[in-house]
Amino acid sequence: MLSLLSTLGGLLISGLPKLLEFFQNKSDQAHERELAKLATERDLQMAAQGFAAQARIEEMRTEQVALETDAKMTEAALKHDEKIIEKASKWLVNYIGSVRPTITYIFVLELVAINAVIAWYSFTQPDLINSIDDLLRITEVIFTEEEMVLLSGIISYWFGSRSWNKK
Repeated sequence: MLSLLSTLGGLLISGLPKLLEFFQNKSDQAHERELAKLATERDLQMAAQGFAAQARIEEMRTEQVALETDAKMTEAALKHDEKIIEKASKWLVNYIGSVRPTITYIFVLELVAINAVIAWYSFTQPDLINSIDDLLRITEVIFTEEEMVLLSGIISYWFGSRSWNKK
């Protein structure tokens, strides 16, 4: 039961970035609506005073500054990452790209190794295993339910995120 909850949790957590993106977009849209409302009020005030052309020029200038600021921030972040990666060894750059999957590799290899040990043990000790219950008792000693929960959460996170990322 705990494994099912962990799997469900992994699937839900893999969708968390999309959920956060949804709320961020909603917040951005609310901010943009507020800016549009303020701009409309400013335009009405300037138009009342006969400055409609000046208002349009000011709006274009504001948009241009915002676009340039976003572009500069993105460019600065990319340059910072490039500087760090340039100084790092090729091995470290490759390892940085595989940090998150490393834990998954370890647990999957652990699962394969444990299954191999259980298979070897059951074939070399046929007198100790007389039924499926005996085999299940051996596997519960070697591979605990907590480890199963952790493994199912990790696997469901990695493979569950594929369905969330499809557009």
